[in-house]
Amino acid sequence: MLVKNWMTKDVITLTPERSMMKAAKLMKDKEISRLPIVDDEGVLVGIVSDRDIKEASPSKATTLDMHELYYLLSEIKLKDIMSRKVLTVSIEDTVEKAAVVLDENKIGGIPVVDAENKCVGIITNTDVFRVLINITGVLHGGVQMGLALSNKAGSLSLVIDFLKENKARVMSVLTSYEPNQENTRQVFIRIMDMEKAELNKLREGIDKNFNLLYWVRDSVHGLTS
Repeated sequence: MLVKNWMTKDVITLTPERSMMKAAKLMKDKEISRLPIVDDEGVLVGIVSDRDIKEASPSKATTLDMHELYYLLSEIKLKDIMSRKVLTVSIEDTVEKAAVVLDENKIGGIPVVDAENKCVGIITNTDVFRVLINITGVLHGGVQMGLALSNKAGSLSLVIDFLKENKARVMSVLTSYEPNQENTRQVFIRIMDMEKAELNKLREGIDKNFNLLYWVRDSVHGLTS
């Protein structure tokens, strides 16, 4: 899953010479919390967040009158408040890598650049959530089972073969390696819904032959808009 396929492509940008007031209004109108700052060629040179604007704005306790305050704010340029060291990801990076950068730096979004460092998009936590929803197949409902399997080669194949033999249709398979469990891994398999009798028989078989951690029947009908 590449960033270029999941990022927001219609990214809103401004140049360093634009005023802070323009950025503040734009962020409010578009309901966004960050603006990549680019030069005339579209090359990324900085980023401004709503926090940067708040910190650069005069205190509510200021003694300036409205005219003085307006003049002061109009004189502040984005180049004066923007962060010049910008975390970025490439269009060819994976979404997983972008998620790690977002998580480790406790930020909600990062600009996406091409080989020439031109800003071509932005990827946010919301985009990462969309990827998670898409790859798990949860919107199609079904059943997800959690299993603890050996790290030995072929352990997952045994489960998949068992599911096929019992006419289960696999929708997604995800694996998690826990640091404190060197010889095992957790595997999460989603299958399409089945007749109740078949599903009960399948669960009994899975529980008997494998280390079943949980079994959840998902239904998101009516929960999504």
